[in-house]
Amino acid sequence: MVRVGLIGFGLAGQAFHAAVIRGVRGMELACILERKGTKAKEKYPEVRVARTIEELLSDKGIQLCVIATPNDSHFELARACLLAGRDVVVDKPFAPTLRESQELVRLAGERGRLITVYQDRRWDGDFFTVKKLVESGELGKIVEYECRFDRFRLEPKANAWREHPDQPGSGVLFDLGPHVIDQALVLFGEPSAIMASAFCQRETSQVDDSFDVCMEYPGLRALVRARIIAFAPGPHLLIHGTQGSFVKYGMDPQEARLRGDSVPEGTDWGADWGEEPESLWGRLSVVGEPSVKLKTERGDYRGFYENVRDAIEKKAPLAVTPEQALRTMRGVLLAHKSSRERRTVAWEEAVE
Repeated sequence: MVRVGLIGFGLAGQAFHAAVIRGVRGMELACILERKGTKAKEKYPEVRVARTIEELLSDKGIQLCVIATPNDSHFELARACLLAGRDVVVDKPFAPTLRESQELVRLAGERGRLITVYQDRRWDGDFFTVKKLVESGELGKIVEYECRFDRFRLEPKANAWREHPDQPGSGVLFDLGPHVIDQALVLFGEPSAIMASAFCQRETSQVDDSFDVCMEYPGLRALVRARIIAFAPGPHLLIHGTQGSFVKYGMDPQEARLRGDSVPEGTDWGADWGEEPESLWGRLSVVGEPSVKLKTERGDYRGFYENVRDAIEKKAPLAVTPEQALRTMRGVLLAHKSSRERRTVAWEEAVE
């Protein structure tokens, strides 16, 4: 049994970590660090609640620490856990700077500990579907890939740290960028260059609430975007190749369920978990063949923690490696640099 300490019980801790950890066989949510308030105790009365990192780390039986706190605290908390001899999962983004991210990877290697970043969107059903489709070669040579996260929220959330310009790692490019950039890197590898624009659609926004990032490859452009004012969302995924196209609307259903009132308890999440209704399946159009709906693969965020469990127990290689986590952070920071300097930046350029 891998005993887990969850650090932070805001949105990320509650919706994207606690239930998922408890849903994995061979893992125990042993302690939650909630500095104030009673949400953790009310939700999970059988789980110990700590008020400080020192209190959580005093339980020597906790092997894995999961950091689900505001971005500016990731480095210090992860460092403290590594120095205490624990394995670490950091919610995305890794850290606000590449230097801090590299230091955590160095320290983990020096201490012989596991460190990874929670890239749960690799376990989206639609990403499984697209990855399988791209690898099959059915669309021929891919020349264009697009992934969009469209939302409709006319006012910033009150008191949200992500909305404050003085908060390191704030803004939607730091929030959603790690998801879509990581997915593109998994599909196509490192680009030759990045051209990006992070901007505000709302007059009341103090940090970027939308972005366009173009990742340039020989003969291919991967476009990843986010919008905050998109009442009628565009395609979530769009791929054009020399032999056909794939277009899909709608987002993976897991996030809505985890953020809703029917959060699963225990390890039995039901046979329909991660299944997408046929109405949201993408449409595959191949040259010389009739257009058809392509069933979306079943997604399951528990796969991330199942892999971490197996990696800790030396039964499987880590899926999201430290090197991949650093690669994704380079992509996010280069996108910020491109937007700030209003130019295309080479992948190998310095980011800080």
